[in-house]
Amino acid sequence: MSADITVTRNPDRRRYEASAGGTTIAGFIDHQETSELVVLTHTEVEASFEGRGVGSALARAALDDIRDRGLRALVICPFILGWLRNHHEYRDLLFNAPPAKATD
Repeated sequence: MSADITVTRNPDRRRYEASAGGTTIAGFIDHQETSELVVLTHTEVEASFEGRGVGSALARAALDDIRDRGLRALVICPFILGWLRNHHEYRDLLFNAPPAKATD
């Protein structure tokens, strides 16, 4: 992924936005939020940025933000659901996720 991609939460538009060079929107994740839960509904990456890791950067940043704010995630976006299959470190954030098993 290009080093000039940054992801920020835009609460006014209810989405996480990936920007390139500080101005160009490379992609976004739409979400809805309650006091306990963030519903990730849709991810979109601009065609000129596809295959450059923008979707992964968005998923990681959104889930890190959700964790940092002590919330849970309900994921209905097919892209993020697929991404989570390879990133088990975020499963504890999922709404209705089974509790983690204790290890000895």
